[in-house]
Amino acid sequence: MKIGELSELAGISTKTIRYYEQIGILPAAQRQQNGYRDYSSDILDTLRFIHSAQAIGLTLGEIREIIALRNNGNAPCTYVLDLIKRHRDDISERILELTLLQEELKTLYEEGSRLDPTECPPSAICHVIKS
Repeated sequence: MKIGELSELAGISTKTIRYYEQIGILPAAQRQQNGYRDYSSDILDTLRFIHSAQAIGLTLGEIREIIALRNNGNAPCTYVLDLIKRHRDDISERILELTLLQEELKTLYEEGSRLDPTECPPSAICHVIKS
């Protein structure tokens, strides 16, 4: 199938498909005599996998590793579970950081709401945010 058809079926741009080839996530397509890329239908499954993996937060580098493991005849499930755990832990840490920031912003807003803008010295730029 030509790149345009693959693009339409996968719901991604031809530019993205070419990029995936360039960075090694997709194998280089066979070429027709006229030089057009000719993809097998199984590439559509790979593109759907890439989309699903990105949706759960995996990077293109991680996805490339997963696909390489599979292409080398190894089930990548253990590797994928490790990635998922690491991403889950990172998100938990980020949520904690954001919760602390949210509380800090709430306090800053409450304190700032009680300040008189006419008493803000020009050298402070804005006395709501303390230097």
